[in-house]
Amino acid sequence: MSALDSQEPNCEIFLVRHAESEWNASGLWQGHADPPLSEKGRGQLSALVTKLSEVLTSQRPTRIVCSDLIRARQTAEALGAGFGLSVQSDPGLRELDVGGWSGLRREEIEARSPEILARFEAGDSDVRPPGGETRKEIRQRARFALRRIVNADAWGRIVVVSHLGLIRALLPGAELGNAEFLRVAAADALTRRQRSEIAEPEVGAGPL
Repeated sequence: MSALDSQEPNCEIFLVRHAESEWNASGLWQGHADPPLSEKGRGQLSALVTKLSEVLTSQRPTRIVCSDLIRARQTAEALGAGFGLSVQSDPGLRELDVGGWSGLRREEIEARSPEILARFEAGDSDVRPPGGETRKEIRQRARFALRRIVNADAWGRIVVVSHLGLIRALLPGAELGNAEFLRVAAADALTRRQRSEIAEPEVGAGPL
């Protein structure tokens, strides 16, 4: 094993939340549902490319990887066109699976599952939306997915286009609007070292 193989990945990760989807605009929880970007979301793409280009200055990403859901793919494809890179998709980067809550507004979820929703919004990592997954499960999935990605480019600059729930699974306390991004060292994202002082519990904010 070489010295490089024995070290933690030293790449930079740009964690991008997808642009606004049609269900974001309607206040519907999404999870693994697959609505496309809204008109506003499509309009956010050029500004996202410009902002990321300004942060990278004379550099450029070495890879762009995204969730396989269309709202993330459409966002990633705009970045790929801007940087002249092909886009790879990874289903491990999907949003938290909210199961039967998908397609509902918060008030509808509260009417159906008040106790489960209360635990979910309080940050209980073991609570499971009906037919969905827990936060513990998405944390494991997110780390496995990111490890696969960085192992393939351990010294690069990787753009990862995903969802708010998955980004929070990697970086507790992260608050990103649609088409916003965070720059982080791969080792920090893999070990959840970058925490805000109020990172736990991970309280939801807006439809997933």
